[in-house]
Amino acid sequence: MTYSRRKHNSKESNPDPLPGHESELREEPNSSKCPGNNQTDSCQPVQFISNSNSESFDDLNIPIATRKGEPLQVPEWKKAIFEEMRALEKIIHGKYKARLVAKGFTQTYGIDYLETFAPVAKLNTVRVLLSIAANLDWPLQQLDVKNAFLNGNLEEEVYMDPPPGFDEHFGSKVWDHVTEMDRLKKSLALGFEIKDLGSLRYFLGMEVARSKRGIVVSQRKYILDLLKETGMSGCRPVDTPIDPNQKLGDTKDGNLVNTTRYQKLVGKLIYLSHTRPDIAFAVSIVSQFMHSPYEVHLEAVYRILRYLKSTPGKGLFFKKSEQKTIEAYTNADWACSVIDRRSTSGYCTYIWGNLVTWRSKKQSVVARSSAEAEYRAMAHGVCEILWLKKILEELKRPLEMPMKLYCDNKVAINIAHNPVQHDRTKHVEIDRHFIKEKLEASIICMPFIPTTQQIADILTKGLFRSSFEFLISKLGMIDIYAPT
Repeated sequence: MTYSRRKHNSKESNPDPLPGHESELREEPNSSKCPGNNQTDSCQPVQFISNSNSESFDDLNIPIATRKGEPLQVPEWKKAIFEEMRALEKIIHGKYKARLVAKGFTQTYGIDYLETFAPVAKLNTVRVLLSIAANLDWPLQQLDVKNAFLNGNLEEEVYMDPPPGFDEHFGSKVWDHVTEMDRLKKSLALGFEIKDLGSLRYFLGMEVARSKRGIVVSQRKYILDLLKETGMSGCRPVDTPIDPNQKLGDTKDGNLVNTTRYQKLVGKLIYLSHTRPDIAFAVSIVSQFMHSPYEVHLEAVYRILRYLKSTPGKGLFFKKSEQKTIEAYTNADWACSVIDRRSTSGYCTYIWGNLVTWRSKKQSVVARSSAEAEYRAMAHGVCEILWLKKILEELKRPLEMPMKLYCDNKVAINIAHNPVQHDRTKHVEIDRHFIKEKLEASIICMPFIPTTQQIADILTKGLFRSSFEFLISKLGMIDIYAPT
């Protein structure tokens, strides 16, 4: 046990020992040896770090403990020891707390009762807010709260959406008064270490630039640092992130590469894809070989880096739009995997004219037809726009109905509108009923779109330069660092 010397203003000289610990702490001064030392009489003196403004240790006139057990013979040390033990016991025993947990009643004791998590805003939600802020000219402010936990009592009222059963305690209020918001920030700064970073410019590795035209989010610095770290700063750039003529599989040709290094590179690219939907498909392909990567897989990763070398400043552009709609584009590449012939689903969604969410993922089962693969992709797209609809409803924002789900497969669209169940559709029966329910409720509609205009095509397959650049423009990506 290590002891440190502190000055105590209390006049109490012989505090009562902590019950239950007397026998553990009472030791004879000369009965023990110093750990790691052959001396039997004493240990080396403890080193102290003192504040320059406090009194010197000589002025306190308290003996320094040089032997094990000796602190219990000094009243000042004894008091400090038992105060520390009381604090530890308080932590061990704890206290009963009641916390509001979203749908905590669904947890079952003995199964997932002790599973907890720290709620963090999804980046999809952040992009939704950026789209709304660009359309409504909302100011974006950033605060850095250095305290890990904020448990202070605020004088200001905090508004929230109350849980069921507590509506009578709260009125219909909204926190939108700029003066009150400034006053709240100043009040928080008095009780906690909070730094006002001003307008939003840098967030979790993402650079945010704003003008009258809109908001641009990019990761230019992140890309340049990644290229420097991998030694690719001087590489030859390419126009597309993946070779459209190449199909990666579980090859045994070539040599295995360092798995840890491969996983680290792909992990960085996955985070980068939060602002770069143009590399989403390529990253989803190389991430399928994390367990046993070969040289050909590492070369595919390097090709993505070479593409990023040509466009480090490209990012998402959130602009103003007259549309107040939610739109989704869904697509599937049937049996594209040379390993197990599973299809790849892709979808992207727009809120008020701006891209906010996208995904490229291999389907979990093998589809027997292209229509079946497209239908599964449509089901994922419907789930996504329903989630976006709930976000807008919580923010009390207007929304034009029905929401549009664009698909380039007429057979899949006909299956969704056909009230008759066929044998060929029994494999997607649950998805069929799910989509049919939303169609009949006029929540969604399914316009046909030509394949050349299908934006989600960039999320399901490798494309040649002309098609790739056309779809990038449809994604709303620009490069503010490019020479004009």
